[in-house]
Amino acid sequence: MIEYLTVKEAGERWNVSGRMVTIYCNNGKIDGAIKKGNLWLVPINAEKPLDGRTIKAKKARSNNEQKNDV
Repeated sequence: MIEYLTVKEAGERWNVSGRMVTIYCNNGKIDGAIKKGNLWLVPINAEKPLDGRTIKAKKARSNNEQKNDV
């Protein structure tokens, strides 16, 4: 059975707000996240998605776009 964290617990683990985790979930950026009623549950082994505003994320996005052009 898969164990889950609440968005608040995931946020504490990733050092972001629970609201940011909810945004990640709504945008489909966390694999395996499920919604039960109005509550998002995040798999305990899920990795924090890249923040699209950082240089690291911009480089990753650029690399993905280049791969798709080939």
